Amino acid sequence: MRILRLWAPSLIGDHTLCYIHTNREGMTCINEVEIPVKFARAGENLDGEEYAGAMTVVLPPEAEICDGGFLAVGERGDTLLRWQGESASFKVCTAGFLGVSERAQIWSPIRTAVLTVSDKGSRGERVDTAGPELERLAFAQGCVTEDRKIVPDDPEEICGAVREWAERGISLILITGGTGLSPRDNTPEALLSIADKVVPGFGEMMRIETLKYTPRSFLTRSVAVIKDRSLIIAFPGSKRGAGQCFEAVTGGLRHAVETLTGGATECGNHGGGGR
Repeated sequence: MRILRLWAPSLIGDHTLCYIHTNREGMTCINEVEIPVKFARAGENLDGEEYAGAMTVVLPPEAEICDGGFLAVGERGDTLLRWQGESASFKVCTAGFLGVSERAQIWSPIRTAVLTVSDKGSRGERVDTAGPELERLAFAQGCVTEDRKIVPDDPEEICGAVREWAERGISLILITGGTGLSPRDNTPEALLSIADKVVPGFGEMMRIETLKYTPRSFLTRSVAVIKDRSLIIAFPGSKRGAGQCFEAVTGGLRHAVETLTGGATECGNHGGGGR
């Protein structure tokens, strides 16, 4: 069902396509015009003072926005806007296009942590670029990173960080590094030693989808496991490899987490958005 409609009186009526972004000052802009983005329920009077000078996202009456919720649009479910309850408006997460009658979903945030596994990184001898890249890509899928760490290629350290986050109720744990073939690459073995379940499809998709970038993609030992109610996914250690592999699994990431945590029946429910 097409549930989104844009209403922008200051931009002379409805627009079939609008580019939502921020300017250098960090202000929300629509087609380069500085204008806030608010939301209304279908059937509400949009001529009121609260909607004056704003781009308005019209949602169906049953749609609910959780604290910190995200508005995801498009067939890929790209997250463009994050709800700011105190100002009753949205803040731009990722620049992109919104169209009249675009498909839209309300996403609740996913509690996330990022772990970088690197001997040199843990000693401060190498700048971590893969961890921040995973955090950036995860945020575009409605994930809010609550914690991040760098540990050496040591199974006990890896397991300790994962256990701690799982006990805290972190829903998604993203790990980069330690998935190669060298003697110090221990991430898969560490995760399998504490796993309640293995989710082989994540690693399979990474290896299949990244063949378009390198014929050696099948050498990665990336895995995904479940510990308590946390989904833990291990990615390659390079920024490029981690990013490409993350994009390969975004189609099922949120559905997997919501199925695991039961969030699919809560206010973040987006009816069929499991992709």
